[in-house]
Amino acid sequence: MTQLHARNTGTPLRTEWFDDISVNRSALERRAATLPARRSVKKEYQAAWLVRAVQCIDLTTLAGDDTAGRVRRLCAKAKKPIRADILEALGLSDANITTGAVCVYPTMVPHAVKALEGSNIPVASVATGFPTGLSPLPLRLAEIRYAVEEGAKEIDIVITREHVLTQNWQALYDEMVAMREACGEAHMKAILATGDLQTLTNVYKASMVAMQAGSDFIKTSTGKEEVNATLPVSLTMVRALRDYGELTGQIIGFKPAGGLRTAKEALIWLSMMKEELSHDWLQPNLFRIGASSLLGDIERQLEHYVTGRYADLSRHAAA
Repeated sequence: MTQLHARNTGTPLRTEWFDDISVNRSALERRAATLPARRSVKKEYQAAWLVRAVQCIDLTTLAGDDTAGRVRRLCAKAKKPIRADILEALGLSDANITTGAVCVYPTMVPHAVKALEGSNIPVASVATGFPTGLSPLPLRLAEIRYAVEEGAKEIDIVITREHVLTQNWQALYDEMVAMREACGEAHMKAILATGDLQTLTNVYKASMVAMQAGSDFIKTSTGKEEVNATLPVSLTMVRALRDYGELTGQIIGFKPAGGLRTAKEALIWLSMMKEELSHDWLQPNLFRIGASSLLGDIERQLEHYVTGRYADLSRHAAA
């Protein structure tokens, strides 16, 4: 089971924590460029890291043609994300490897909950007018409550980008506090839609407000923007997360989403989390990858490790 970390209690809005912050994009981009260029983990260490990446995936379907059948198939894959013969070769047949969660639209939550019954895999639901977040606030709050009532344990909310672009931090904070209250016992993952926020300074400040408002995770993207998870954005967010932890003593999770499709990319993000935070963040309770196609490539790389051969990607369908 994915054991979630203690809830973030939030703080009053403290704009003095970020008013004078200005993110140096050139420096962040230079640091980001070093991550893919470093010597990667190899052989059995790489296999171990890839298995951990699987455990950190929010296996996701957020398509307009989602059906109950598609969600059931996705949940079956979440329960057994790596083929039995590969797990046996890795010595992990009894390790109960699953994905971190399954993420769906609110109307699909009941189907996911039923399909995952007994597995202890949490259901995450997007809400609040995903992906734009532009429906009236009462409707967005009602959508959160609906998803929670149907059994969602995690709610991925989207912020109002206008509040960030106009620097209306009080409005952003108040809105997110209301969303956090609507989540009840469900953990709130705040999607910042960073591709719409224009500057890394805005990304940092929005991250701080989201955490002050009680977000348990901060998440890069909906996956629907033109630009989704990038290393400079992710570095900005995890450094805000680290700063918030130093100021409050509270632990916040991080979720990149959108555009992560290969095992190599998963290893880069895991390396970033380890170097910028610590080994503690290489756990599904503090790190998630929002993905649909990533799992297939990871499973393919694991098969290559145990057999020495690459299979066609069609042998590793997501569902």
